[in-house]
Amino acid sequence: MIDLYYYTSPNARKVLIMLEEVGLPYALRWVDITRGGQYEPGFVGISPNGKIPALVDHDGPSGRRVELFESGAILLYLAEKSGRLLPADPLDRLEAIKWLFWQTSSQGPLLGQATHFVSHAQRRGIHVEYAIERYRNEAERLYCVLEQRLAGRAWIAGEYSIADIAAFPWVRVAKGQGVELERYPRVKEWSEAIAARPAARKKPQQDAATLAAARTAYYEDRTWDVLFRGQRAKVDPAGTGV
Repeated sequence: MIDLYYYTSPNARKVLIMLEEVGLPYALRWVDITRGGQYEPGFVGISPNGKIPALVDHDGPSGRRVELFESGAILLYLAEKSGRLLPADPLDRLEAIKWLFWQTSSQGPLLGQATHFVSHAQRRGIHVEYAIERYRNEAERLYCVLEQRLAGRAWIAGEYSIADIAAFPWVRVAKGQGVELERYPRVKEWSEAIAARPAARKKPQQDAATLAAARTAYYEDRTWDVLFRGQRAKVDPAGTGV
């Protein structure tokens, strides 16, 4: 059985989609990052960076327990474990890995900053014009990169793969980044094709009240302090956590 440590976010959504695509049995372990759940000792022991998603596979290689953090590493692991969504051809495989790294090093982090300054900060009355312009421009540049990549192809790396799964959830929240997706017709068509897949339509198994609260929690005072004002886990030298 696999445990997926989850909260509503594009990065966690990647792994949920992947698990649904490959059909591996899993259980969701809800980590409320708006209340500091990511700093609990048990979670920090699995995810030292204090971020979701994280994953524990209780039946890893040779039956050993595997603990993983970072969405890109998790996607690669699940692709290897299942034998799916990573091309078998060596060159195609490298293409998928190359674009997975593009997503985790450029698309995700920069679109995350765009979302923060364009949506979260402005909603709280914080207007940092340079940051807004900087990250909105970077967002547009990244959408241009993806638009060009999709010229003449249905998927990022030849066949549907972890590269598509990684990039898709961030495109689904383009509006919050200040991006009009209609300006990128290939990206829009690609995104809609993934959104139509059963795995992408899977909803987290949480009660309606919890999910509704998650949609607005980023703008509450207590959440802002936990996520954006420097509160962090305190790890003792022995590595036992908070």
